[in-house]
Amino acid sequence: MDSTRTTTRDIRRHNRSVLLSKLFFDGPLSRLELSQQTGLSSATVSTVTAELIEDQLIIEAGQVDSGGGRPRVLLRVDPAYGVVVGVDVGETGVNVELFDLAMAKLSGVVRSLDSVRPAADAVVAEIVAGIDEALDAASVPPASIIGIGIGVPGIVEQGDQLLVHAPTIDWKAVPLLEMLRAQGVIAPMLVGNGAQTQAQAEMWFGAARGARHAIVALVGSGVGAAIISDGAPYQGVSSSAGEWGHTTLVHGGRSCRCGARGCLEAYVGAESILEQYSEASSGADEASALAALVEAAGAGNETAAALLDDTVGYLGAGIGNLINLFNPERVVLGGWAGLALGGYALSAIRAAAQAQALAQPYGQVTIELSELGADAVAFGAATLPLAALLNSGEDPRS
Repeated sequence: MDSTRTTTRDIRRHNRSVLLSKLFFDGPLSRLELSQQTGLSSATVSTVTAELIEDQLIIEAGQVDSGGGRPRVLLRVDPAYGVVVGVDVGETGVNVELFDLAMAKLSGVVRSLDSVRPAADAVVAEIVAGIDEALDAASVPPASIIGIGIGVPGIVEQGDQLLVHAPTIDWKAVPLLEMLRAQGVIAPMLVGNGAQTQAQAEMWFGAARGARHAIVALVGSGVGAAIISDGAPYQGVSSSAGEWGHTTLVHGGRSCRCGARGCLEAYVGAESILEQYSEASSGADEASALAALVEAAGAGNETAAALLDDTVGYLGAGIGNLINLFNPERVVLGGWAGLALGGYALSAIRAAAQAQALAQPYGQVTIELSELGADAVAFGAATLPLAALLNSGEDPRS
């Protein structure tokens, strides 16, 4: 192989990535601004933007006065170039959302699951049906899909064959991508842990913007966290870092779905909370039942209030442990249950974290609620194929 040709190709891709990313996050910008802000020469910017325009990835977006000279043309990523799909696989349902390249939501579909331990083939069927329904709702042809991102509640083992290990829904080495391909999905697909997909969205668009060291905590039926170190996700040897819900909070404590005892998830996960609340409606979905619990506590129900007081104390203690371990500058609490608990008693969660954490690292951190809402995992999953496009500077379908 000719090393010169390889190097030239790599440089070209790098330049495309730099300019495309700059336009996505900071555009619209003129060619002069692109040169000034990226350090690339005017000639390189002119050549590469011409390529990107020819490829229809970027478009002109008006003009700006240049202070007496000829007006400068502004450029931006074309939102209509294609669409990205975000899929959130939860314990009780599959959420599928469709976005343009400006990350404007075009449609969204929630497909319910019959079991909190859904079989993999049942989840695959709902993902495929959800994608088709979301495309129909937005009147978008399947060929427009640049990529599909999928967030799952477990460990994603990357290798020759991608495998999902999710003990809380009883998945063992599930070949998710292979199963989806067998059902006719042909678009490029990427899979990540749900907390990690939300973390990317929070870093790009949400409450973790601007932080180099952050933790995004995801509390739903289960519990997870994503650790951002120096601006990059920490994943560990096999991408299992962040299984915060299965760290031990109480030795020999409550039974956890993973088979161990005393896990944090057994105290702050929605399923566990509702198991302890005898007045929870057995016919209601978890989100509705937790909302009813929070409402009851706010209305003076002593049983509900005592349970939530214990829960937020445990959650704050768990966050305090994260602060001691990782010394973040920001902790973002998300997930539909995390938002419900944070909305009810964020100050109490902060106080419990402060009581558990060492004074010096606690003094450097802020604890905030997610700004992206309960569907942040699907939104974050959609950023996976978008990141692939920006990082390579090339359409992943090509």
